[in-house]
Amino acid sequence: MPEPVAETIVPAVEAAPQEIVETVEAVTEPVVEAVTETATTAAVAETTADTVKETVKMATTVENTAAKAQAFFADFNDRTKAAVEKSTKLVEEANDFAKGNVEALVESGRIAAKGFESFGQEAAEYSRKSFETATAALKSLAAVKSPTEFFKLQSDFVRGAFDSYVAEASKNTESLLKLAGDAAQPLSNRIAVAAEKVKTAA
Repeated sequence: MPEPVAETIVPAVEAAPQEIVETVEAVTEPVVEAVTETATTAAVAETTADTVKETVKMATTVENTAAKAQAFFADFNDRTKAAVEKSTKLVEEANDFAKGNVEALVESGRIAAKGFESFGQEAAEYSRKSFETATAALKSLAAVKSPTEFFKLQSDFVRGAFDSYVAEASKNTESLLKLAGDAAQPLSNRIAVAAEKVKTAA
């Protein structure tokens, strides 16, 4: 910044005669005031320019921060929305899976009940046939005339009853194994679906 004019003029004015001093003082006062006013105006202008720059800088910083905050919250909102949609989808899938499990359990129970009903009918039929055979055998044994014939009829009856029992037990075992497989099939299908879901999730 240049030196003030008043400081350079003052030493020269002190050495001059009184009239010149008064004239110079009269001339220099407005000049000094003008220079001082100009310096003050320049300082105010410089201060104002600095203030404006700082204000613009702050406004830019506020705008940038607001933009970043808005972008952050928009991203957060999008992620939250995606997470809620994914959770909703997972709950729906879990409900569908549980519904499928219940349906498989009901189907398995229905198959088992139907199978046991069939077993009951077959057992009743076997009991009826066994009773008829035993009744016929007792009538035959009651009409026997000799001990040899009695033992022969008794032996034939016991052998026939045993063969019939073994055949019926074998048939029941095969039917029971088939029934167990049929009743377990819906549950096995659900286990396969669960394994597939686990495999796709991993």
